[in-house]
Amino acid sequence: MRALVLGGGGREHAIVRSLSLDPGVTDIHCAPGNPGISELAENHVINVTDGLAVTELAARIRAELVVIGPEAPLVEGVADALRDRGIPVFGPDREAARLEGSKSFAKEVMEAAGVPTARARVCRSAGQVSEALDEFGPPHVVKADGPAAGKGVVVTEDRATAERHARMCGRVVIEEFLDGPEVSLFVLTDGSHALPLLPAQDFKRAYDGDQGPNTGGMGAYAPVPWAPAGLTDEVMETVVRPTLMETNRRGGRYQGLLYVGLALTSKGPRVVEFNARFGDPEAQVLLDRLATPIGAVLQATDTGDLGAIGSLNWKPGAAVTVVMAAEGYPADPVKGDVIGGIGAANALEGAYVLHAGTAWSDTDDFKCNGGRVLSVVGTGADLRQARERVYEAVSRIEIRGSFHRTDIAERAAAEL
Repeated sequence: MRALVLGGGGREHAIVRSLSLDPGVTDIHCAPGNPGISELAENHVINVTDGLAVTELAARIRAELVVIGPEAPLVEGVADALRDRGIPVFGPDREAARLEGSKSFAKEVMEAAGVPTARARVCRSAGQVSEALDEFGPPHVVKADGPAAGKGVVVTEDRATAERHARMCGRVVIEEFLDGPEVSLFVLTDGSHALPLLPAQDFKRAYDGDQGPNTGGMGAYAPVPWAPAGLTDEVMETVVRPTLMETNRRGGRYQGLLYVGLALTSKGPRVVEFNARFGDPEAQVLLDRLATPIGAVLQATDTGDLGAIGSLNWKPGAAVTVVMAAEGYPADPVKGDVIGGIGAANALEGAYVLHAGTAWSDTDDFKCNGGRVLSVVGTGADLRQARERVYEAVSRIEIRGSFHRTDIAERAAAEL
């Protein structure tokens, strides 16, 4: 199988790595990719939101599978363009991708499908924002009602911060805060069949103890040993299947991946958000644990053959990923600083480095080129060993001014 992956972050590096380990995948391309991905795939410089450019590249390299990593190409309908050309693609069409691209649309679908979620109001003016903030009270949850690459949500006790975010975004969804720990569940679907992955937990706040601003994710781990028994089955029954049925009822066919962000509240699981693609950094630990070769599984979401897969196989043990972020992230990350020690980290047993925001420097070294620079993955027999290995690997890497959380999977590992 010849595969093309769209995107150039840590999520895409994890996908490319998994494809490279699949004996059924013979050739891997990536657009635009990054320096780390270039060690496993041929990178191409194109506009990944341009459906014509993507289909032309896919046709030229004779791609048998195109994996769409980021949100933007999905919202722009790149999957539609590929399917129109008869090229198998992993990712929902433009209409189905609105579940991620529009928070208000997602709420509309959930209400129609009877999916448990937070009460919410769509706000278009300062007056409506003020009324909604009064109604729900702190902590305030304000979400941009549009594509935001995982960075459009503010959760804050400070009303002024909430109002400022609403002004910056324009149209927003304001909702009640959901108590309880958060868990992510990814589900593969071909429109008829749905196949869940393992639950994972990620860490959105920038600093230890869930302090600081919201980010795209500072780390994750899987499996989740404290998850309630039967959680996956319950979410499939009360959230996933009703959502897919409602989406399909509206004239579409949801194919690809549905990411369900959940809060495990005192009243049961509630949906925090939907994404239409692999979440980052949860994808990094889940793909690390997946034993089933990934290429045919992703392709089956397009061809309608997911039902023949049966179930997914998982490696024993655990994985933990820790994000190393650039100075100033998430507000104004510093770019250009040289990165040292990646080779030393990769040489450690049970650890490896995924590139997220990197570029080549003038001296052929790696340099920072984004907010989340690297994702370091540690694996082991359990979460304790995986944590030890990932933080040992992190200690080998040198980036001036960078920071990372030191408490990823700490509580879960301590409770083993």
